[in-house]
Amino acid sequence: MAPLIEDYALLGDLHTAALLARDGGIDWLCLPRFDSPACFAALLHDEHAGTWRLGPAAGGPATRRRYLGDTLIMASEWDTPDGTVRVLDFMPPRGEAPDVVRIVEGVSGRVPMRMLLRLRFDYGSVIPWVRHQDGGLAAVAGPDAVWLRTPVDLHGDDKATHAEFTVEAGQRIPFVLTHHASHLPHPKAAEPDQALADTRRFWAGWSSQCRYRGPWRDAVRRALITLKALTYVPTGGILAAATTSLPEQLGGSRNWDYRYCWLRDATFTLQALLGTGYTREARAWREWLVRAVAGDPGDLQIMYGLDGSRRLPESTLDWLGGYEKSAPVRVGNAAAGQFQLDVWGEVLDGLHLAREAGLPTAEPAWDLQRGLLDFLESHWDQPDNSLWEVRGPRRHFVHSKVMAWAGLDRAVRTVENHHLDGPVGQWRALRDRIHRDVCEHGYDEDRNTFTQFYGSRGLDAALLLIPRVGFLPWHDRRVHGTVEAVRTELAHDGFVRRYDPDADGGVDGLPGHEGSFLACAFWLADALHGTGREDDAQRLFEKLLGLRNDVGLLSEEYDTERGRQVGNTPQAFSVVGLVNTARHLGGTPTVTSASREQQGLRETPAG
Repeated sequence: MAPLIEDYALLGDLHTAALLARDGGIDWLCLPRFDSPACFAALLHDEHAGTWRLGPAAGGPATRRRYLGDTLIMASEWDTPDGTVRVLDFMPPRGEAPDVVRIVEGVSGRVPMRMLLRLRFDYGSVIPWVRHQDGGLAAVAGPDAVWLRTPVDLHGDDKATHAEFTVEAGQRIPFVLTHHASHLPHPKAAEPDQALADTRRFWAGWSSQCRYRGPWRDAVRRALITLKALTYVPTGGILAAATTSLPEQLGGSRNWDYRYCWLRDATFTLQALLGTGYTREARAWREWLVRAVAGDPGDLQIMYGLDGSRRLPESTLDWLGGYEKSAPVRVGNAAAGQFQLDVWGEVLDGLHLAREAGLPTAEPAWDLQRGLLDFLESHWDQPDNSLWEVRGPRRHFVHSKVMAWAGLDRAVRTVENHHLDGPVGQWRALRDRIHRDVCEHGYDEDRNTFTQFYGSRGLDAALLLIPRVGFLPWHDRRVHGTVEAVRTELAHDGFVRRYDPDADGGVDGLPGHEGSFLACAFWLADALHGTGREDDAQRLFEKLLGLRNDVGLLSEEYDTERGRQVGNTPQAFSVVGLVNTARHLGGTPTVTSASREQQGLRETPAG
């Protein structure tokens, strides 16, 4: 049986990431990039799709594990009848090539150990040619080559590499796995002790820059380390999650590839980074955003590759059975071709936030925004697929219209506050027109709530963002009514569904259901706080913190019936929500482009 999703810890080198189970198995690793084909894909099938297991010969989960301080170095310890052993797992900052370093340390007694290395390139479909070479082991197939160096004797069996050895108290035994293109000479492997020191120094130095000093300091710092680990450092892009196809419903088909960069994450991510002192990362993310969306504003996509690439064709890997038989396993994401109106507003909002925060910007960035605004002016009244990427009919989703309003609102503010050139009167008039349209067609007077789309009876957790983006002030009765409706109809004990997939005859065009979306639960905590229910907000936030696994990680969703994390992991949207809610509840505003007016002190526009 596959480990639980929350049984996994994260390793990474800011180019790619690995998932390490409690039993010492690395069951997911894509090399050399986050979005490369996996060489360990047991996470989505079984060990025959690739794994690297290292632990006591008797097997079983680690007795305890933890990250070493504010780093991404995992220390797993097993107490056995023969003694205690520790394994340090980490990926050092990328040098010539990616390395995974594992150091076995004897703590007490003499512990028999076992290693199994089953390399399978291209998501488990390719068995490499393995041979001993230059004092190590080389595995080659097609474009990929992997070297394993260790002082332990290795032998092959059942198309895998095995080792049995004993570690004594005070003894240290390293294993270093290195990847490189197969047509190039093998790179120099990391020296284990130096790599450990370098990795500890890098993460400790980065973590020390955190400016958050609130009551949830440890949780916020771990969330920020996770967010940094999901950063593709060559470009500054931040991917949604390190995995593909971990299911939103166990055994179901809502399985998507999240190893890409979503535009709508930009504003939330910038809020988290700028609000905690990480200006350099915020600038890199903003510059990635500008490069990715450059070009014809009508061709804007909702997501891009790590380097800003546009083509993300979706296909299924039918030889993989899926996590707990949740099929199909998908790579690529067809949602990249959807029309989601809100992303134009999200991009404009994010760039405005960066400008307000003092990040330097070049004139071409404003030219780009002018182009996005031109597109919004002529397309704001079209139906779309919504931020939740529904694969049913396009509709006039309320959140999408609200974000179109936000994009124009930020443009008006930019001209007013920064004296840039633009038809501010025209933008102001359209902003107010969209506001009236949403209030007329997207609001249910009888129920005192905004709805998921025009004419809908359903709700949408994204409606919680209406006051947060400044569309209406927190004290408006329609905001209070909407927060209460979402809390009553979409939430159960604080856990929030994005929407009801069965509402209005089935809004998303997909079978099955999903878990509670964790980012939405953080939004609910923010909304409770904003509407004056501070104690309820804090209780909900503390409950959400309790959903993290033992090393502080959160996936995309939570299955309340099974009490399990579900969806891709670790999820940037979830950890960004954690950071921003901690700041919000701690007294630091997380309102988009935080300003006095946007916090609800502006008069409500007509409508």
